[in-house]
Amino acid sequence: MSGQLAPGEGGRKLVHVGMGSIAFALRPLGPALSALGAVTAIVFNLVVLPRIGGRALWRREDAARGFALGIVLYPVTVLLLILAFWRHLEIAAAAWGILAFGDGMATVLGQPFGRRKLPWNAQKSWVGSVSYLLCGGAAAGILLLWTAPGRYEPAFAFSIGLAAALAAALAESLPLRLDDNLVVPLLAGLLLYCLTLTAGHWEGWWSDEAVRRLGIGLAVNLVLTGAALAIGGVDRSGAWVGALLGTALWTCLDWRGFALLFAFFALGTAATKVGYAQKAEERLAQEKGGRRGAHNALAKTSVPILCALFAATSDERQLFALAAAAAFATAAADTVSSEIGQVYGRRTFLLTTLRPVPRGTQGAVSLEGTFAGLAAACAVAGVAWASGLLAPSGAPSGAPWGAAVIVVAAMAATTLESLLGATLEQRGLLDNEAVNFLNTLLGALVAVGLEVLRLR
Repeated sequence: MSGQLAPGEGGRKLVHVGMGSIAFALRPLGPALSALGAVTAIVFNLVVLPRIGGRALWRREDAARGFALGIVLYPVTVLLLILAFWRHLEIAAAAWGILAFGDGMATVLGQPFGRRKLPWNAQKSWVGSVSYLLCGGAAAGILLLWTAPGRYEPAFAFSIGLAAALAAALAESLPLRLDDNLVVPLLAGLLLYCLTLTAGHWEGWWSDEAVRRLGIGLAVNLVLTGAALAIGGVDRSGAWVGALLGTALWTCLDWRGFALLFAFFALGTAATKVGYAQKAEERLAQEKGGRRGAHNALAKTSVPILCALFAATSDERQLFALAAAAAFATAAADTVSSEIGQVYGRRTFLLTTLRPVPRGTQGAVSLEGTFAGLAAACAVAGVAWASGLLAPSGAPSGAPWGAAVIVVAAMAATTLESLLGATLEQRGLLDNEAVNFLNTLLGALVAVGLEVLRLR
């Protein structure tokens, strides 16, 4: 809609933005009282607000449902942020600021003035997305500085605030049916936390050695991009995006990190080609003759590339390198298990019901596909181990524990991905690329969690 806000939307967003001002109270309240306040808000919005005129803020779908999902999820998200970042309340406050001011102003300005729509989502506009970025980024920067005085330089705080708001704006612009009051700010908070770990490391990172790695990475990726196009592994968009991401990976983690990407691509391409004629006949084959595009590359490699960047710009190199390897292993396990299962899977079933379903059903698994995915995860873990990526000195004898963590994380995440496919994806709440992104994110998080538990 252009020229005016949707009926009732102005009042909803005024409350949405206004509640964000409470984020400034996290500093004096502390984690315990802040969490108690969020619990109180959940109960109030669920029980009390509808009885004192709150129904005026409901949308049509809320009235049909009998309660306002977004109004309840808002304080639930705040509570989750406080619990997740109770030691760093500035992260919770900044992510809350992105939710309140970024999302709120995107609607307030986007609906009346957003005549030019986004190419990938006709329901969103450039004005709305830019408003999300600028207002959310400014709010995040201010709240970082206010909630943790003296911890960050102003330029750094606003830079990472804008980076997190950009990621949130991109996620919010995707045509998903999930409520963005929950998923988007949690992802923004996680990204913000990782970005804070890079404080003080950016100035010395861009050295002659980094420039050398950039040049080598660019040359290698251009050659391999041509080869990938020749064998039909990617289309043009996938080739250029893959070359860009591969160059970034080599720059951050040298050849050891790039070896993970190469292993994932080789395994995925080979598995896609296996029985392609049969998959095409059954309408299960990857589109474009198995050539993957930019959206496929971004969905499956964004997380490991970010982990590689954090490995290069923080004191947690080993931890983020392990997370990158786990994300690649997860992507490889998911691709290989799906492609092999579609050809050789004798009994395909859903984990949610354990009932047989046709091959190619979203979220379906098979014993043959699962073992193929396990083999792929082991292969990527073996590359990480043998290359020395998991060792403190980069020696060829990487830590065997790290390789085991990678495999366990990949299989755990792939199992969770099957559950997402059988539930949210089947209902149209998530598309395949969103599931792939969450899959690699889960793989990285599980690996980090296991490593943190080991170190404790």
